[in-house]
Amino acid sequence: MADQLLQQAQDLFEGQIDFEGQKLTELFSTTILAITGFLAFGLGFAQGNIWMTLWIGLGGTALAFLVVVPPYPIYNENPEKWLRANSGISGSGIEVDGKKIN
Repeated sequence: MADQLLQQAQDLFEGQIDFEGQKLTELFSTTILAITGFLAFGLGFAQGNIWMTLWIGLGGTALAFLVVVPPYPIYNENPEKWLRANSGISGSGIEVDGKKIN
């Protein structure tokens, strides 16, 4: 039972995401930070209030953190299919330009 709990905690904190998930998180963070940056600048400039600009920017940063950092399942929908390891066999059949590499 303790092993199961430890495995669940490890899976939760390990945060595995695939390459498509990385691309998605980059898109999310860039979009959120850009929109809140423009919004913060526009509202802060219109109001003449630097504190408003800073708080809106901080809120956008916190929102981006909450959207991007946790390993949500949507970020691991396309896991990589890794090849099985050959147990130290030389000459594994890799070909480069038609020649086998040992």
